Amino acid sequence: MQVINYIMSLGASVMMPIIFLIFGLLLGMGLGKSLKAGLSVGVGFVGLNVITQLLATNLGPAVNQMVKLYHLHLHTLDIGWPAASAVAFGTKVGAIIIPLGLGINVLMLLTKTTKTLNIDLWNYWHFAFIGSIVSIATKSFWWGIFAAIFVFIVTLVGADRSQKAVESFYGKDLEGISIPQAFCVSFIPFAIVTDWIVEHISGLNKVDLDADKMKKRFGIMGDPIFLGVVIGILLGFLARYPVAKTLQLGIILSAVMVLIPRITSLFIEGLSPISKRSQELISKHFKGRSFNIGMTPALVIGHPTTLVVSLLLVPMILFLSIIIPGNEFLPLASLSGLIYLFPLVLPYTHGNVLRTFLTGLISLVVGVLSATSLAAIFTAAVKLVQKNLIPVGTTSVASIDFAASPLAWITYFFTNNLAGIGAGILAICAVLLMIYNRRKIVDEQGVSSKKDSKITNSESSIN
Repeated sequence: MQVINYIMSLGASVMMPIIFLIFGLLLGMGLGKSLKAGLSVGVGFVGLNVITQLLATNLGPAVNQMVKLYHLHLHTLDIGWPAASAVAFGTKVGAIIIPLGLGINVLMLLTKTTKTLNIDLWNYWHFAFIGSIVSIATKSFWWGIFAAIFVFIVTLVGADRSQKAVESFYGKDLEGISIPQAFCVSFIPFAIVTDWIVEHISGLNKVDLDADKMKKRFGIMGDPIFLGVVIGILLGFLARYPVAKTLQLGIILSAVMVLIPRITSLFIEGLSPISKRSQELISKHFKGRSFNIGMTPALVIGHPTTLVVSLLLVPMILFLSIIIPGNEFLPLASLSGLIYLFPLVLPYTHGNVLRTFLTGLISLVVGVLSATSLAAIFTAAVKLVQKNLIPVGTTSVASIDFAASPLAWITYFFTNNLAGIGAGILAICAVLLMIYNRRKIVDEQGVSSKKDSKITNSESSIN
């Protein structure tokens, strides 16, 4: 456990470059190229952390001011994802989650029930989190392992099934890349359903605004650099900031809108040579098969639609949290991380601002209710693992990531209730998902083999 804690304490900015260096060397890229790829990813994480901290430092006070002005006080306090990750890796389940996850991953690759190799080890904390709270609630290490494995399987299947949509939407730089992050995968069904509903509502289905179309239609007013200023001024106005402070917030959010996409390009720069080399080796040694490299959603969080919608949702979810029946959770510390809700939403809403906004709104309404439901076990887990994370005078805590994930709530509820029947239902669902995914993978390989055969025959005819 000390070894795992030490590795995780290095942070993603150190841990992921080491992983990329080792992975690049194993792929035969050579020390120079492997080191550059790893350092590009590391620098990307550092830059992203700096900008995210800038966002949190300036957005946090504005949010807190709105809470005071409009008396938006609820029983459960948001203490952010760092507390959730501390709980995740602070238990016996968390201590073995990386070797366990890699073992399950390899087994699924061998049985063709996934085609994703998940090397995004930093985000394994999501699997550790659900495993940890289930093990604490049931007082059983093995039920915690069961819950973690279930979420791992669902996440890999979700990453596989969304990969083509991700590649199509975000571009060829993500060819052969999937996003096996549990929090992101949770909201794919919301995106699909919301997009379908909007498509069948006359009038709404005609609203077709994505980042590029907004620029063309509205000129400078549709540019993210301008939208950042507008949203910042809006938040400053709601917080009743003085004019100078309001303008400062506008400029800072404008900077965030511009800098995050440029920083995330470093991830692509580091990932691209490893991805290409992987595909070359796969096509050479595993004819008829293809694999995806599972990577962090940080690759794509810089999309303008993600940034615009995330900032627009901040005041909306603050006020909605007060009126949602049964809700006791007010998102505060986690709001700067809303951008991580959308990486796998945009490929299904096609970057449409309205559809993405509606998906985000519905997801957050469900999310705060999920966080409320998990608050008791979340608080108990934090007290057990690291109680100093709970502010003095606070009796209930939670966070958006991963406690606001419907996948986390479903796994916890079915594992911890229904006298074992719920766990049986989850096990059956996991098996069915793997069977379904295997059939899809086999079908895709068959189509790929036919295409390769046609190309070979054509080349032979030409010769």
